[in-house]
Amino acid sequence: MTNCTRIPGFILQGFSVIPELQTISATIFLFIYIFSLLGNISIITAVTLDSHLHTPMYFFLKHLSFTDLCSTSTTLPRALFAALTGSKLISLPACAAQLFVFIFCAATECFLITSMAYDRCLAIYQPLTYGTTMTHQLCCALVGVAWVSGLLYSSFHTANTFTLSFCGPVVEHFFCDIPPLFQLSCTDPHKHEAVGFVIGGCVIMSCFVLTVLSYIQIVITVFRIKSTQGRQKAFSTCSSHLITVILFYGTGSSAYMRPANVYSPLQGRLAAIFYSILTPTLNPVVYSMRNKDMKAALRKLYIRGPRCCSESWEER
Repeated sequence: MTNCTRIPGFILQGFSVIPELQTISATIFLFIYIFSLLGNISIITAVTLDSHLHTPMYFFLKHLSFTDLCSTSTTLPRALFAALTGSKLISLPACAAQLFVFIFCAATECFLITSMAYDRCLAIYQPLTYGTTMTHQLCCALVGVAWVSGLLYSSFHTANTFTLSFCGPVVEHFFCDIPPLFQLSCTDPHKHEAVGFVIGGCVIMSCFVLTVLSYIQIVITVFRIKSTQGRQKAFSTCSSHLITVILFYGTGSSAYMRPANVYSPLQGRLAAIFYSILTPTLNPVVYSMRNKDMKAALRKLYIRGPRCCSESWEER
């Protein structure tokens, strides 16, 4: 069998195996990508310029939007270009780089979501000491750990995937992802897959458990609040983040927590559309629609212009 690493690269199948659907899909995803860019850039700009949003929660949100921006920009532009021009070939280094950056962004987002859950837990469970506990130094440390951990996690999975020998150039996907690449392995990928499951399970499940524990504490604390208004305010603050958690873990687990031998290209594409396109696109919508401060900042940004926001920043 031919080792695919000796030929120019891979051939990405695209959004669909039906040629007629490629252009339609590309048009739809182009609008989604533009919407994702505008949404995430708006969140980053609003948080940066509006002094009212210079709090730990929005500090984490800004980094989350940046990872979403990088994630969609890693996969969609190349897929859109291939669908519109018919140029489906991607070199081996470009494929490895695409996988590395995508996993890096996804893992970093996982750690950021955990940090955001911890931040909300402290804000509700210990409101009196929250300001002295969640300092700017701690926020920077948590974000730094998220980026470094994402880098290490992605380095492992990229090396674990591309040390395999590949027999076929056609990747049944619209970007280089782990499950479809495992399917192209000439040798039995079970050892690589098992190691990936163990490392991924330990890291991701640890983040998931910490996030769940934080929200259990939040729910217990909220139900102890006697004031109905205070209870509604606490739920309103956390509901947007909880929706993000459900979208992130729900769609991602459906793709990566299954063996390669039962991988379905159609199901893989559909799952990837959710966790690599729709979830990063919906995050800005969720946070802006469920948050009065964010809606006010975005209204100020687009109606009164960035100059007003920058003046607010200078006054601070």
